Amino acid sequence: MPLSVLSLMVCVFGITTGEFVPAGILPDIAGDLQVSIPAAGLLVTAYAVGMIVGGPLVTAFVARLPRKPLILILLVVAIAGNVASAVAPAYGVLFAARVVTAMVTSTFFANAIVIATHSVPPEKQASTVARLILGMNLAMIVGAPLGTFVGHSFGWRATFVAIAATAALGLLLVARFVPAVPNDATSSAFGELKIFRSSAVQLAILVTAVGSAGQLIVFTYFAPLLTDLAGFAASAVPILLLVYGVGATVGNLAGGWLSDRGLMPSLVGLLTATTVALLGMWVLSSSVVGTAIMVFLIGALGFSIVPGMQANVLKSAMRAPTLALAVNSSAYQLAAAFAAWLGGVIIAGGLGLRGVYVVAAAVTFVGILVTLFAWYRSRRVSAAPEVSMA
Repeated sequence: MPLSVLSLMVCVFGITTGEFVPAGILPDIAGDLQVSIPAAGLLVTAYAVGMIVGGPLVTAFVARLPRKPLILILLVVAIAGNVASAVAPAYGVLFAARVVTAMVTSTFFANAIVIATHSVPPEKQASTVARLILGMNLAMIVGAPLGTFVGHSFGWRATFVAIAATAALGLLLVARFVPAVPNDATSSAFGELKIFRSSAVQLAILVTAVGSAGQLIVFTYFAPLLTDLAGFAASAVPILLLVYGVGATVGNLAGGWLSDRGLMPSLVGLLTATTVALLGMWVLSSSVVGTAIMVFLIGALGFSIVPGMQANVLKSAMRAPTLALAVNSSAYQLAAAFAAWLGGVIIAGGLGLRGVYVVAAAVTFVGILVTLFAWYRSRRVSAAPEVSMA
């Protein structure tokens, strides 16, 4: 692996750990800051909203800046945001720090992919992107469980200190090993933002947002679902997050393989399997063994849809590839924001923790319907020239 790609992967690992780790330390944050678990869950919403709004806008407005200096600046902002999270004296400060950190995340990811693929031949670009995505998978397998362990052992603030330190290491590596990459963008910020006027892009975003929301509802409230409902000890949560992360890695690879062979059919099939698995978690919600098995399965199915959804967005927005990557992140984070909010409503509204699984399955079923419509529309558009020539 080139040192430049490895350096960027370290950054992706650190930043993605900062995104996912709150799911394992929500009770710790809620207890220390004296807020409810649903309120603590809104910190996930804050991060998601920061990526949703900041990702496309920041990416568009910095479209012409040199890429290496840009990602160094973005890393400095991410480090500062995590340090601010670690020392936050109150819930509002932590909320604001999460938003600021999130606003630069999508732009960093988009430019990191462009930089990584610039130095390799076309036939190796996909595998290079996969290596960056491996940083995200490692964040699930190692980063989130380790961050949860650190939070339980030394306090949740120590988790954010560790994330900031990892990002700082990544910054030093990027400064040393990542070469300067020319920026070929020629359009203005407003020109880049015109991509959102495409109905195909809008529908692709909807597929990603709705299709991802169901399993993200479960992931956001994993800690209380596992401890308060299934009966696991708090010390088992990092291990179960590790199981989830291993499943996510397997599912990501399998989902990419399936998507290459049939994009929309694989999305429909995988979303259907996810719906069934979420209902299975509902049935087995009080079983320790059953829940542990389903955690792996939900991780695999939840991430199996990610490659196909990314390909769907990129296919619909080929005129602005860098912004398309930010759009993809925004769609996923929109699902995360909705998931954190809806999960809190379910828990506080009387359905309780067990109701989270049923509602998550229902939301995923809606995702199947949206994907079927997108599939139908794309086939109709593809067939339109042939009809006109007949």
